[in-house]
Amino acid sequence: MGKDIIVNYDHQPCYEIKIRDSFDELSRSIQLMNEREYLRICIVTDTNVESLYLKEVLLKLSIDYPDTYITSFTFEAGEGSKNLDTVNRLYQKLINDGFGRKDLLIALGGGVVGDLTGFTAATYLRGIDFVQIPTTLLSQVDSSIGGKTGVDFDQYKNMVGAFYMPQLVFINTSVLKSLPSVQISSGMGEVIKYGIIRDFEFYEWLDSNVEQVKALNNEAIEYVIYKSCMNKKEVVEEDPKEDGIRATLNFGHTIGHAIEKLSNFSLYHGQCVGIGMIAAAYISMKRGIVTEGEFFTIMNILDSYDVCPTLPALDANNIIAATKHDKKMEGDTIKFILIKGIGISYIDKTVTDNEMKEAIDYIFSI
Repeated sequence: MGKDIIVNYDHQPCYEIKIRDSFDELSRSIQLMNEREYLRICIVTDTNVESLYLKEVLLKLSIDYPDTYITSFTFEAGEGSKNLDTVNRLYQKLINDGFGRKDLLIALGGGVVGDLTGFTAATYLRGIDFVQIPTTLLSQVDSSIGGKTGVDFDQYKNMVGAFYMPQLVFINTSVLKSLPSVQISSGMGEVIKYGIIRDFEFYEWLDSNVEQVKALNNEAIEYVIYKSCMNKKEVVEEDPKEDGIRATLNFGHTIGHAIEKLSNFSLYHGQCVGIGMIAAAYISMKRGIVTEGEFFTIMNILDSYDVCPTLPALDANNIIAATKHDKKMEGDTIKFILIKGIGISYIDKTVTDNEMKEAIDYIFSI
């Protein structure tokens, strides 16, 4: 089992995504990614992942890097730790341990760990190498790929960040078996998004293989991750800094991020994206560019994968107000992603507050 994907930047090979079913090839993959011999390696993780995989990864690296100083940094799991205070503590750790420009950070965890570690790597000594080892489905199919790093600032999600590419993304599919089902459902929100915005064939496959995917069948889940990574790779290669088509990856995120924030991050990111995708598809249907049948097909596939949760009581006007603080704003205009059918998406800057309110009211009515 295993697939390799090369991600290009500026038409040159930049880094590799390796999809495996264990950590056995991790050290060798790091050794092959460039010609550097790291004197120091720091594994950054959170309190959830620490007890599951930190010891195993530390042991493998220690055996294969006997002359390298290997340490770890753990922070409290959750979105609440994704801020500059945690980054500052990591800076202090790296400074105290003498980390230099030719040393390595490893992000072992989900999206919060990956985003925070990547941002630290981008800004410490103006940039040091880092490796992504994503341990949630959502981070394996989305956040670990493409070089977006960042942390939250006050109530603003991912407001402080940088585009900074990893040296390697190493995906171990076996770790998914330790996740609660809600985390798999959350990850499937981002997976289904790829089908809706650009890959109708993948969408149809997902619709026809629900049971195998939900059961984490080895071949099925490898295919899900591979196809998702390929879709994101192709978009990122065309538009690495979100000047154009990469914005379509934000389908469902405008209203989704607002709900995520107003729920005090009690809902998972992929769940909120799923809710936001229903809202965006609803607006597309009301504009007559998506049929009612296509809209309900999207509703059904999200339901099949248990993506959308029961929503807390939120005010539609507060959700709309929260969208105005989204980092994807362009001046006073929201760059909203709509669809012209399953597999075709586009950027729209004309979505009104009334359209959003009608879509939000619909979400809370179902």
